[in-house]
Amino acid sequence: MSSLVEFLKGSYTEFTQKVEWPKWSELQSSTTVVAVTSVLLALFTFGVDSAFSTSIKNVVGSLINLFH
Repeated sequence: MSSLVEFLKGSYTEFTQKVEWPKWSELQSSTTVVAVTSVLLALFTFGVDSAFSTSIKNVVGSLINLFH
């Protein structure tokens, strides 16, 4: 049990005294970069998915017309 208490004390000390937390402006900048990147990746994924979906519909439609 004492090892758990020592671990918790050490963790608290680490978080309060040794960790260098980002400044507010750095945090805002990083958040903006993550948000913009997420939107761009979502748009890219949507575009690729739409292109593949249209291609597959065209191929399947052509095959159906070919065998009828």
